Amino acid sequence: MTELIIARHGETEWNVTEVFRGQIDLDLNETGIKQAELLAGCLSTSTIEAIYSSPLKRALKTAEIIARPHKLKVNVEPDLVDFNFGRWQGLSHHEVKEQYGELYAGWLHHPEQVQMPGGETLEDVRTRIIRFRNKVIESHRGTVVSVGHRVVNKVIICALLGLDNSHFWKIRQDTGGISIFSYQNGQYTLTRHNDTSFLKPLARTPVKDF
Repeated sequence: MTELIIARHGETEWNVTEVFRGQIDLDLNETGIKQAELLAGCLSTSTIEAIYSSPLKRALKTAEIIARPHKLKVNVEPDLVDFNFGRWQGLSHHEVKEQYGELYAGWLHHPEQVQMPGGETLEDVRTRIIRFRNKVIESHRGTVVSVGHRVVNKVIICALLGLDNSHFWKIRQDTGGISIFSYQNGQYTLTRHNDTSFLKPLARTPVKDF
């Protein structure tokens, strides 16, 4: 059996201020580092075979903190890089709503149909995520941690559940949260979803799904 732990990176300032990040490379903020440390503590007693991470700093730093207790090297995985929001990257939620009203409405109601201006579609993400999933299943029989981003993680969770990308907004994963799947006999089973219970010492309300 293979177990896949899908983790979202810790918080950045752009999560708090609701600025579209995409493939812009941002560091974790102070809260994000604490989230990563608490997540690492949660996973410290697990027997982890491998850790994969998006190449972006916010994910890679989270993965490196998780890896420390296990003395593992983080495998940088280009297919886990965040969704390319194109010209939305670096714009606030309100700026996008004002400048791209019709497209923004489409993103909220039919995300599977949206082509980001100068960026990707969710189907582009799904193609690379399935490639990553297949590599994990072919290479490992133990517990694997994947550290990625909101959009990418939503897409992989949909894919493993057999749902198409139209279900994107029915999935939530908070910063520092984890979802866990087991794989056996060709079947993926969701065993935990968006677990953030280990973040309780921070005593704060999670930011919005952004």
